[in-house]
Amino acid sequence: QEQLVESGGGLVQAGGSLRLSCAASGRTFRTYAMGWFRQAPGKEREFVAAFSWSGGNTYYADSVKGRFTISRDNAKNTVYLQMNSLKPEDTAVYYCAAGPHVTVRAGTWDYWGQGTQVTVSS
Repeated sequence: QEQLVESGGGLVQAGGSLRLSCAASGRTFRTYAMGWFRQAPGKEREFVAAFSWSGGNTYYADSVKGRFTISRDNAKNTVYLQMNSLKPEDTAVYYCAAGPHVTVRAGTWDYWGQGTQVTVSS
């Protein structure tokens, strides 16, 4: 059974950092695009960052560009999201996703984790 499990969320002050992890199991996701989305209360799920299955191209939302970095460790079947210079508006539940290609539309991704809460205090 395919499964994505996020970890690493928590409470941090503005300007701080967190690293989220997404452990994939049940199948190899090496040929999948991998990405991160987030959803704040009362808002739609929005694209944060992703990379194509080849890993050669990375994509970021304008709101996180220069502050967040997505990476993967194929040996561990794990994807990471390093988040620096966090702002209160980054507060949301963060979800890991896998799909056939990178898009900013959540509905096109096939697999989802359960989410991990990130709260940034001012």
